[in-house]
This record gives sequence, structure tokens and C-alpha cells, in this order.
Amino acid sequence: MVRYSFDIRDDTGLYPDEEGLEFKTQQEAEIEAAHTLAGLARDLAVQDERPDVAIEVRNNVGRLFQAALIYDSNMKKQ
Repeated sequence: MVRYSFDIRDDTGLYPDEEGLEFKTQQEAEIEAAHTLAGLARDLAVQDERPDVAIEVRNNVGRLFQAALIYDSNMKKQ
């Protein structure tokens, strides 16, 4: 088992994961990152100003990958 940390980065800074989660494969960590990002998207959807947000995944060796949610709209605010 490998411990993966899921740091959250948004427009205001980086919020490091102090505990992490253990998975057998990196693919399981990728799925967890996608689920976490989906939860953040649900929480942010109700805000007028939606920041871009990313999950940066690392292990004891270093950063492995990043999953990001970028809000880009052509609609004018009403």
C-alpha cells in the first residue's frame, strides 16, 4: 500500500493534505482525486464567483499528477 496525499489548490493558495489515504494502485488514487474534485464542483456551483481548483496528488517520492476544474463561461453576469 502506498500513501497518497491530496492537496487542494485554488486562487487563494495551497491547502496541504496532512493525513493522506492509502491505496494499492495509482489508478485508485486517480479515482479518489476525481471524486474529490466532483465534490468540490458541487460545493462551488452555487457561488457567483467560482475559483479554479485543482487536486495535486503526491506520495513520499513527490508530486504524481494533478486533476483540475476550470470554470470558463461565455455568459454575461446578470
